Amino acid sequence: MENTTNKSTEESMKRANETSIYTMIVAGVLVSLVGVYLRFAFDSTTLSIVSWVILFVGAFIACKGVFKILAA
Repeated sequence: MENTTNKSTEESMKRANETSIYTMIVAGVLVSLVGVYLRFAFDSTTLSIVSWVILFVGAFIACKGVFKILAA
C-alpha cells in the first residue's frame, strides 16, 4: 500500500514541476504588469477600462497556473 502512495506522490511532484505551468504564471504576471502600467500611464476613461481588463486577464492566467500546481 505504501508503494502506491509513493507513486502518486511522485507523479504529483512531476506534474507540479512542469515548466509549462511556470511559464503560464510568468506570462500572467507580465500581462498584469502591462495592465498596471497602462492603468497609471495615461488619463483616459476608455484606456483605463481596457487596462483593467488586461490586468484581470493577466491575473486570471496567473491564478490558473497556480491552481494547476495545487491540483497536482
